[in-house]
Amino acid sequence: MDNKLTLIKTEIYDKCALEISDFRIEMESKEYDACRFKLNGRRIISRNSKITSKKAGQFVTFWKRQGTGPIEPFCETDQFDFYVVNVRAENKVGQFVFPKSVMIKKGIISTAIIEGKRAFRVYPSWDATTSKQAEKTQKWQLDYFFEINDEMDFNKIVELYTKQ
Repeated sequence: MDNKLTLIKTEIYDKCALEISDFRIEMESKEYDACRFKLNGRRIISRNSKITSKKAGQFVTFWKRQGTGPIEPFCETDQFDFYVVNVRAENKVGQFVFPKSVMIKKGIISTAIIEGKRAFRVYPSWDATTSKQAEKTQKWQLDYFFEINDEMDFNKIVELYTKQ
């Protein structure tokens, strides 16, 4: 486990009685510390985001590859419950916990009607958005975000991991 996920396990999962099992690293996206695991039986896909110099927010990949074929977006039939994005900036650490249903609704996961995305930006609460689109995106994303700090609401965190 990378440092961000280890910190989240210690500061959040252990305190919320959320247990990691079936942990495996995904070598294809290791620069994003890609991994999959179960959390109290719920199937999680996890990535760390990256800060880029040109835009507000943080960049994260969200794709799969079938064998040696090209990369493609995840689709609604893929077996997972949540896509988790670990974020960090200076001395701040947080996590987005996106239910699969929300990712479908927002067009990030492919359906029979639309092709999903292979990557997107996340906007933690501490990021100042610089465009109307980024502001709109941050607004809905923050419903699925928590920051690790002294004022954490553990009930909200447990609720995030039970939303469908």
